Amino acid sequence: MKNFNLKNVAIVGMASFLGTISVAQAQKQGSIEGTTPLGSETQYRTWSVGLNAGVLNQSNIFGFNQDGFDKLEHNLGYSAYIKKQISPSFGLKAQYMGGKVAGKNEDATGTGIAAFETKTPWSAALSGEWTMANTNWRFLNSFIKPYFAVGIGALNFETTVTDADGATATHDATTKLYVPADFGFKFAVARGINIDLGYQLNWANQHFDGKTGGTFKNDLFSYAHAGLEIALGNSFKPALNNSNPVATLVNDYTVKYDDLKAQNDALKQANEALSSQLADLNNDLQDDDGDGVANKFDKCPNTPAGVKVDGSGCPLPEMKNETKVIEKIVVTEEDRKVVDEAIKNLEFDLGKSTIRSNSYPSLNSVAALLIEKNFSLKLAGHTDNTGSMQTNMRLSKERAEAVKSYLVSKGANASRIEATGYGPTQPIATNASADGRQQNRRVEFTLY
Repeated sequence: MKNFNLKNVAIVGMASFLGTISVAQAQKQGSIEGTTPLGSETQYRTWSVGLNAGVLNQSNIFGFNQDGFDKLEHNLGYSAYIKKQISPSFGLKAQYMGGKVAGKNEDATGTGIAAFETKTPWSAALSGEWTMANTNWRFLNSFIKPYFAVGIGALNFETTVTDADGATATHDATTKLYVPADFGFKFAVARGINIDLGYQLNWANQHFDGKTGGTFKNDLFSYAHAGLEIALGNSFKPALNNSNPVATLVNDYTVKYDDLKAQNDALKQANEALSSQLADLNNDLQDDDGDGVANKFDKCPNTPAGVKVDGSGCPLPEMKNETKVIEKIVVTEEDRKVVDEAIKNLEFDLGKSTIRSNSYPSLNSVAALLIEKNFSLKLAGHTDNTGSMQTNMRLSKERAEAVKSYLVSKGANASRIEATGYGPTQPIATNASADGRQQNRRVEFTLY
């Protein structure tokens, strides 16, 4: 009994050690690639086969139900099985096992059975197998998976007994029900391949060791085995018995969370950029001295309230209080041609209010006309519908103001020039074509 206790302690220690490794492995591994949370079994390989060999023995590591056959005799055993995995933690397997079991009772006397040898040509059992690492959420797709299986089957055996006096007798071969209970560890060494180390206890009919009327109702023999379990089917699919739905769910959640977080961060950055642009726009349109000319174009800031200013924000010369005869203003065809030529040649830098130099000659002619005939001029800036309404309104106003500033710089009377921006609100052509949009981007000159 002392030997058996030492074995028990060693096995418990080894199980604890393997369990610790299993947890560590679980923490390193994620969910199985190519699967979805709670996905169908078509995403997995669900069939597998196993082959193993080991030692058949009348004794067992727990030291019970030996019925006097205490002397160990180790014999070769072998088995094979095919398994259908129903879920990550449960499967059904059909197992074949064969070999020979023998035992000795050194305390037997007279006609008592001193030794037996039972040949088991075959056995067939159907068992349910639980994979414990795939049941507990802490074991996320672990490398080491403890398992337990129990079932029922038919065992064919033929027993030869030897009594204490050396006489032998052979019982006819018979087939009886038996109950196999298997436990052990499976090691995932490759995709769909497990090393299987297990220990199987088999409760057989009482006649298995040839001894009837013994202490125990059924005979018990053990099978310590090692082998391989190989998943069948498409090698690109994961094996269901190596998967864990919790790991798959966690991985799917993590990926989607990271995706949404990245999108949220991108939206925050875009909002910050828009806020910065809006602040710049408000700053450009700000008029601190209230003279009607934005700070960006105001060349004479801090003009006193009520003082009339020109297009550049500078005070106009004081008008002498003289009585003048107002003459009727007549705009001739020649005057209109000068204005039309200026409109035709007027160009700005792309997306800006900066007048290009090739527009200066025709604008100089308009300035001269305004000075010579004391005309009034209305400037109306227009854009196409590309971009936001706010941007287009600002750009159209800035371009009209830029033309006004240029004409004033050439001597034109700022009080007789009105600059207005209409943005895309008054198109003269369709915005659906490049040519139409080109026509809509304009500054109109109206003499009066």
